[in-house]
Amino acid sequence: MAVKLSFDQIFMNLAADLAQRSHCVKAQVGAVLTKDTRIISIGYNGPPAGTHNCDVEWPETGCPRDSRGSCSLALHAEENAILYAVKNGAGLQGSTLYITLSPCLPCARIIYSSGVKKVFYQNSYAGFKGLQSDEGVDFLNKFGIEALKFESVLV
Repeated sequence: MAVKLSFDQIFMNLAADLAQRSHCVKAQVGAVLTKDTRIISIGYNGPPAGTHNCDVEWPETGCPRDSRGSCSLALHAEENAILYAVKNGAGLQGSTLYITLSPCLPCARIIYSSGVKKVFYQNSYAGFKGLQSDEGVDFLNKFGIEALKFESVLV
């Protein structure tokens, strides 16, 4: 009998593939929003559609940084996925988010407020940014949203 990928694995694989669409010079992050094994929305980090592409305008350095050293022009992958879903009238209550980088604290607040009930992440935002803890993951778990590091499992 052939080994089959779980839906969790399929959605995380898709998030990783979507990350490759990012035009960000610093980091590529992908997100998939699902409900009942169906995809509601997808996203990857980058500037709002129709504005610019960092890898074209600033191929060596990336876009300008804000006062905290973060990208001043881009939306995070989970923001893009949530905004697209809302823009198109999709209900997010009880949905699951798969993302290649754990959410930052501002994104965690958006995730919480949008009705997402579970988050799987592949890599640590804290590790990527050199922070002491994953504040976004801590926030979600504290307020009842299950945020888990994704572990690959075959079914």
